[in-house]
Amino acid sequence: MIDPGHLNRRLALEAPLETPDGAGGVVRSYDTVATLWAQVTPVSARGEVEAERLGGAVTHLIRIRRSPDVTTRHRFRDGATLYRIVSIRDRDGRGRFLDIAAEERVD
Repeated sequence: MIDPGHLNRRLALEAPLETPDGAGGVVRSYDTVATLWAQVTPVSARGEVEAERLGGAVTHLIRIRRSPDVTTRHRFRDGATLYRIVSIRDRDGRGRFLDIAAEERVD
C-alpha cells in the first residue's frame, strides 16, 4: 500500500488535440484535461541524439490514484517539464493506484 502523503507533486494531465493543417496532415497540440496529485521518482537516465541534437532522456516512475482517463496518448506537465507516458500498470491489482513509466527529454 502507498501512503497518500507521498503523492506530493501536482501534475497537469494533457490530452492531444489534432487539427487539420490544410495539406492532408495534422497539427498536434495539447490541452490540460485534469490536474492530479502524483509521486515522481527518477529511475534512469541516458544520453541520446535526436534530430542531430545531443541530449538525454530521464525515465521516471509516476504514481497516481487510479484514473481510467489516463492513456499512453496523454502526457504530464510539471511547469516547463514534460513527461511522455510510455506504459501504465495497476500498482497492486486492486485498481487503486497506477504506476506510469514516463520519459522526460533533457536537452
